[in-house]
Amino acid sequence: MTAIKHALQRDIFTPNDERLLSIVNVCKAGKKKKNCFLCATVTTERPVQVKVVKVKKSDKGDFYKRQIAWALRDLTVVDAKDAIKENPEFDLHFEKIYKWVASSTAEKNTFISCIWKLNQRYLRKKIDFLNVSSQLLEELPKVTEESVPSGENQSVTGGDEESVDEYQELNAREEQDIEIMMEGCECAISNAEAFAERLSRELQVLDGANIQSIMASEKQVNILMKLLDEALKEVDQIELKLSSYEEMLQSVKEQMDQISESNHLIHLSNTNNVKLLSEIEFLVNHMDLAKGHIKALQEGDLASSRGIEACTNAADALLQCMNVALRPGHDMLMAVKKQQQLFSELREQFARRLASHLNNVFVQQGHDQSSTLAQHSIELTLPNHHPFHRDLLRYAKLMEWLKSTDYGKYEGLTKNYMDYLSRLYEREIKDFFEVAKIKMTGTTKESKKFGLHGSSGKLTGSTSSLNKLSVQSSGNRRSQSSSLLDMGNMSASDLDVADRTKFDKIFEQVLSELEPLCLAEQDFISKFFKLQQHQSMPGTMTEAEDLDGGLLSRQHNSGALQPVSSEKDMIRQMMIKIFRCIEPELNNLIALGDKIDSFNSLYMLVKMSHHVWTAQNVDPASFLSTTLGNVLVTVKRNFDKCISNQIRQMEEVKISKKSKVGILPFVAEFEEFAGLAESIFKNAERRGDLDKAYTKLIRGVFVNVEKVANESQKTPRDVVMMENFHHIFATLSRLKISCLEAEKKEAKQKYTDHLQSYVIYSLGQPLEKLNHFFEGVEARVAQGIREEEVSYQLAFNKQELRKVIKEYPGKEVKKGLDNLYKKVDKHLCEEENLLQVVWHSMQDEFIRQYKHFEGLIARCYPGSGVTMEFTIQDILDYCSSIAQSH
Repeated sequence: MTAIKHALQRDIFTPNDERLLSIVNVCKAGKKKKNCFLCATVTTERPVQVKVVKVKKSDKGDFYKRQIAWALRDLTVVDAKDAIKENPEFDLHFEKIYKWVASSTAEKNTFISCIWKLNQRYLRKKIDFLNVSSQLLEELPKVTEESVPSGENQSVTGGDEESVDEYQELNAREEQDIEIMMEGCECAISNAEAFAERLSRELQVLDGANIQSIMASEKQVNILMKLLDEALKEVDQIELKLSSYEEMLQSVKEQMDQISESNHLIHLSNTNNVKLLSEIEFLVNHMDLAKGHIKALQEGDLASSRGIEACTNAADALLQCMNVALRPGHDMLMAVKKQQQLFSELREQFARRLASHLNNVFVQQGHDQSSTLAQHSIELTLPNHHPFHRDLLRYAKLMEWLKSTDYGKYEGLTKNYMDYLSRLYEREIKDFFEVAKIKMTGTTKESKKFGLHGSSGKLTGSTSSLNKLSVQSSGNRRSQSSSLLDMGNMSASDLDVADRTKFDKIFEQVLSELEPLCLAEQDFISKFFKLQQHQSMPGTMTEAEDLDGGLLSRQHNSGALQPVSSEKDMIRQMMIKIFRCIEPELNNLIALGDKIDSFNSLYMLVKMSHHVWTAQNVDPASFLSTTLGNVLVTVKRNFDKCISNQIRQMEEVKISKKSKVGILPFVAEFEEFAGLAESIFKNAERRGDLDKAYTKLIRGVFVNVEKVANESQKTPRDVVMMENFHHIFATLSRLKISCLEAEKKEAKQKYTDHLQSYVIYSLGQPLEKLNHFFEGVEARVAQGIREEEVSYQLAFNKQELRKVIKEYPGKEVKKGLDNLYKKVDKHLCEEENLLQVVWHSMQDEFIRQYKHFEGLIARCYPGSGVTMEFTIQDILDYCSSIAQSH
């Protein structure tokens, strides 16, 4: 135990400036036995702290670690369990009860005694020692070696907490004294008893000397006592003097207290003065408006640049004074109230002056701009508002000030600006569109012919009645096309390409003039009225377009401003009010262009689509983007109407019963439309609309070509189908329209099929009897008669064969072919130039039939020696001669 105690003192308590006084080996009661040590310690520094420390052996090695410590003052009860019988169990009551079992009763008793002594010496605290023997609580017993385990000694002996171990090392002086004493006695080492006796005699001599010295010092003690009495008398006198001094100082103390209180009041007054000065400086610095600013607000010149700058600076200073964050209580000061009233009056006065001046500027702008309308009305250009915008932008900061200080006047200025500018722009835009309409139609008289009345250029009449064609079938479509038109209307195919190009340029110039005008005005509104153009919107206001189902448009309210949810909405509403005439005027211009030529809708669709795409790239929710998108709806509807009208015209075609059909008018018109559309829609954004229109038109052409062919009486059906589908195939091959590849192949197939059908049908007539004879032969073979036995049939014997062949000598055959050529020439039209193609096909078909007849003769009449009276070479010569003669 001693070794453990030394180790614990060295490793755990010495580093913490503590001394170990008692130790007991314990384990917790009722649990798995895990030994630990409870140690009673005191600190080496004052004030002394007494602790009970639990030390446990580490699981990872042989060293000990400090686990928990309790202050002895927190100990309330020590329960030894049994004061009579030996019982190693005991309880310590700190914040809770800890139950322990000591390794021996002696260790437990020693530890409890140490706790009692430490409490008596340092704490004097009432600790209840229960079931503890009274002997342990009186004096710490001298523990013999028999009462403790072998090799262990108690750390607290004789009740002194500062007792040390049995062995103490001598210091250097003690060692030196012992050595000197041992050197003086020779027998100190050889005879210890003799040395001890000598030491005993010397000690007795010293004791006697001490007694004599004490007796001799009695006289000196008496003298010392007298001196002490005199010293006490002196002390009494000093105390009397100190009392008198204290009374004198008491009055001084009262005076000093009064001085201290007076100093405190002075300090408090100075502090209050400093704070008051700070408040006054704050109010003066933040609520004092310079006289120059007041004069500028009251009398400043709002027409000159210098005056505007002075007014702007004064307005900003006024706004800063009005927006200063007053501290609590400032608003109750009369001076502050007067100053705030002055600010309010200055704000109201300057706001009225500014609003009145800007209203006058708006009115003056309308008058000044009107003088330039005559000049711009001659040319197709819109007046430039940049100088007006530049002059007004000088007031932008003042408008921002007005917006933040007097929103009512700001809103009134906004409405006045919209009223004045909307009337100005309406005059300019209507005159501009009037010039555009005149340039489109050529003269004012011609414009009246198209339904233009007055300066507004409104259109009368119905576009649905335009371009109706009364198509008649004829042998030569080109020479008689004028007879196919309704005389009260214009045909798109008869308009000069130059007129369409001129319309395209005028329409493009109109859009090019409107676009910068709207963008400049929108930019000015944003800057002048301090409205943000690029805010996050809950939803976009762009056009929604469905290419399959048409376009979904949104109508604008051109009346008063509607409630807006953001500044961007306010910009849009202002633009709608200012430019409320743009959309109607554009629609009127589009209607005029469509009335002049329905094919103009192609130009307008491409141009309008491009401008809408450009505007949406800049700002998809802007007024320009939305307005052009709405107009694009009208253009797309006109385009669709143009396609529908062409299909309806196809269905309404009436052919003549007395003349050959030739190339149908709507087939030629499709060629014209496709050629025009390909040149217009090259690299256009809305190619998909044209492809859908192509699909509808080509289907209508196919259906109505077949319908006219079935109704044709003068011209054979196959000829009508062959010529028109050949024309369609040639058109599609030339234009290379990718979306109509399938229709091109279909047209070629129909052309080929009907060419073959017409050739076969026509060739049945020149050798009619011969055809009938061999058809009968083939019928007998089909019935099961062997080919070599056909000649034994009465109706088909060799004599009948020779009889039929004699009816078609070479001269007769040539005559029949010549008649066939003439008939084919009458059937075919000149535009397609298919006569030689058809004649060559007939030649090939005739030769094929000839070879077929020769084969039947060789198989069914073998060895008969019967042959045709003309050869293949004769056929070639006949055909060539007939073609050259015509």
